Amino acid sequence: MRRNRFERLVDRAIEGIPARFRDAMANLAIVVEDEPDPDLLASVHARGLLGLYQGVPRTAYGADHVPLPSKITLFRGPLMRLYRTPDALIDGVRETLDHEVAHHLGISDERLVELRRQRAG
Repeated sequence: MRRNRFERLVDRAIEGIPARFRDAMANLAIVVEDEPDPDLLASVHARGLLGLYQGVPRTAYGADHVPLPSKITLFRGPLMRLYRTPDALIDGVRETLDHEVAHHLGISDERLVELRRQRAG
């Protein structure tokens, strides 16, 4: 899939985020990279990444006054390798973006797992 088509999927995923959460994303950059580089993987102690949130969560004191925006990076290569059909890729991009936006909103991985369990049960 070409990069510009992938970026349109990302745009659709952003548009699908409820307005109350999009309003909290004013100081958030969302970018697409092809692959995470080895130094980045080492810095976050990961073997692979679909997406990454870097910044100050909205729940942190003074987050509105941080001079640089927070950033979400979505990694096109890993997402395309994991989600091989167009429908699966759309869902995978949306799920990854939602996960990273949750971090921007101050929700931990542990809490996300708990919320998924509650939703499934």
